[in-house]
Parts: sequence; C-alpha cells; structure tokens
Amino acid sequence: MTVTVVGIGGSVRPDSQSERAMHAVLDGAREAGATVRAIGGENLVLPFYDPHVAERTDAAKELVAALRTADGVVLSSPGYHGTISGLMKNAVDYVEDLRDDERPYFDGRAVGCVGAAYGWQASVTTLQALRSVVHSLRGWPTPLGAAVNSSEVRFGPDGECSDPKLAGTLRMIGTQLVEFAEHRG
Repeated sequence: MTVTVVGIGGSVRPDSQSERAMHAVLDGAREAGATVRAIGGENLVLPFYDPHVAERTDAAKELVAALRTADGVVLSSPGYHGTISGLMKNAVDYVEDLRDDERPYFDGRAVGCVGAAYGWQASVTTLQALRSVVHSLRGWPTPLGAAVNSSEVRFGPDGECSDPKLAGTLRMIGTQLVEFAEHRG
C-alpha cells in the first residue's frame, strides 16, 4: 500500500515559516515511504467558501481532489491573533465538499497539526485551534503536534531548521501520519 500525505499550509507570503514547517513534516512522511503533495501559499487563495455555490475555481477543485485521495493530512497555519489564519480556515472549510464521500471530511485519517507564530502564546493556541478543527472534521490528530515559535526558530531556504529538536519533531509527525495510515489500511 502506498500512503499519500497532503500538506496544506502557509500564508500569502511565499515560502513562509509555516509553509517551510509543513514541508519538514512532509519530508518525514516521504522518508517513511509516503507519496506527498504540498498545497501552500498562493494555491490557498480561494474564494470564500460558500456551501450553496456549486461552482468551484480550479484551485479549489485541486485542493478537494487532493484531500479526497489523502491517507494523511498536514495542516500548518500561521498564528494570527491567537488562532489559525483566515486563509487556512477558508481552505479547511472546503473539506465540507467531502461531506457526501465514502470517507467524509477527514474520517479515518490522521492529521498532523503545526502552529507557527512569533511567540509561544500564539503558536500554542494556533496548534490547539487546529487540533479542535481536526476533531470537528472527524480526523485523528497525530499524538505529536508542533508549536513553532518563529522568534526563536528559523527555517533556511532549503528547509533546514535552526532547532534540531524541532526538526526531529516535525519529521516525527510525518512518520506518525504514515504509520497510522498503514495500520488503518
């Protein structure tokens, strides 16, 4: 069985810290044998989700199609004012389009959560908010999540993390996604 892990993360700023953290999780999933796909930055700029509008943009269709095939998901959000960004919330709202699927929402899937903000309070509350969203969408948050304090940690242009312990945590989240999917398969 080939496991597919889809990452959703970042901000409108290309190559943001939250997007780099998402890629670190995906690297861990790839190392554990998964096929990975990242949807970030400008690909998350979608019309406000409206369940009463059936027409979807190409980017929204691509997001929903990727999630439909995912065995595991990574959500990596910047922390804005103590919670997930509006960009991420809107992207996650499109999961509603999976409501009538055989596997609705995130049902039966592990979801790794990463909150990234400039400070511990916002990064931790963002992580908590993501975990709550995953529960409400019937997903299984991985046992390990990550709060990335961007005032203390940096990701380089090639994805290298300035904190080896955090780098290991992010890769472990990717490993947990794959292990869960393999046990469920």
